[in-house]
Amino acid sequence: MRAVWAYVDSLDLTPLYQKIRAVEGGVGRDAVDPKILMALWMWAIIEGISSARHVARQCEKDVTYLWICGEVGVNYHMLSDFRTDHGEFLDELLTDTIATLLHQKIVTLETVAQDGMRVRAHAGSGSFRRKKTLEKCRQEAAEQVKRLREESDDDSANGQDASNARRQAAVARAAREREEQIAEALKNLEELRQQKEQRKKGSGEEARCSTTDPEARQMKMGDGGFRPAYNVQFATDGQARMIVSVEVTNNGSDGGQMSPMHEEVCEKYDQIPRNYTVDGGFSTIDDITAVEERGSRVAAPMTHEDRITKRGGDPHARRAHDTDAMFAFRQRMTTENSKAILKQRPSIAEFPNAECRNRGLHQFRVRGLEKVRTATLWYAITFNFMRMLHLGVL
Repeated sequence: MRAVWAYVDSLDLTPLYQKIRAVEGGVGRDAVDPKILMALWMWAIIEGISSARHVARQCEKDVTYLWICGEVGVNYHMLSDFRTDHGEFLDELLTDTIATLLHQKIVTLETVAQDGMRVRAHAGSGSFRRKKTLEKCRQEAAEQVKRLREESDDDSANGQDASNARRQAAVARAAREREEQIAEALKNLEELRQQKEQRKKGSGEEARCSTTDPEARQMKMGDGGFRPAYNVQFATDGQARMIVSVEVTNNGSDGGQMSPMHEEVCEKYDQIPRNYTVDGGFSTIDDITAVEERGSRVAAPMTHEDRITKRGGDPHARRAHDTDAMFAFRQRMTTENSKAILKQRPSIAEFPNAECRNRGLHQFRVRGLEKVRTATLWYAITFNFMRMLHLGVL
């Protein structure tokens, strides 16, 4: 706990203080020190707590949380807002930390492994609706907002007391938010419909979208079932076993995720990994070609290798649609060096996944891609902090 506080105390939190400081013409906001809120969230994640309400309760009774707060009061609204409001800062913190360790040669980016995991979204399977039902829901929501507005105007004219006014305002706000969510769901539904028809997986009219988290998608989970989820992607350094980049998508497949992540790693650290290893789900011709042409050597399982071998074919032979880079990859995967790099992939890529799961990353408590990505960054930063402690960097 003291190590968490010392680490947070060493960080440059200027961007967070700028949002609450007093400025000319204003006295600033009555706010809790961001250092306290950041330490609370990091400690909560270490303990496997992901709920803002749970953290707020701990701040009232748990000695460790009380020590961090130092008699400063916090509530779950404040904790929840702080968790999702600083995605850009957290992204820069992750990048700056890895860049510093890269300079110290603790992180090398000699070998980088990428892996994805499906994390349950904060939406129920029953919240998914087709277009016709969504349009009906939107009409009902709009009517409710209009009715509540009229009732509020009548109550104001009749001198409604303050407590009833606050309750009415909360109900009206919830109705407006629902109307906005349904509108967003209809917008996402059109995109889903086009994707479904392009993949030739049934009629686009059968596409459904959630009314509570429109950006969530039904994905196949580790147990074989389908549930609303997001696809969390981590890129991890092979030497320090630290997360160097994070991305979250609502695409249920890992196909197409390797090239964007590799490009982001190259741009962030101005260095091209020598080896880039992934599992078979990432092994598309376009992605392998793009990564190889940037200068990295891909190590990945050969697609359908056992099936091709059983037929008497050569899985490493050139195929009709192969690019030169793809063919070079096939040939290189016959070498012992490439096979050895591929064998390292589970110990590199699956390690942060398992650790984050153990710290409570089973289901997001927030909705929408932007907030989900910010919540994921909290786990990545806390994971890297624990790794630095283990490596003796801190």
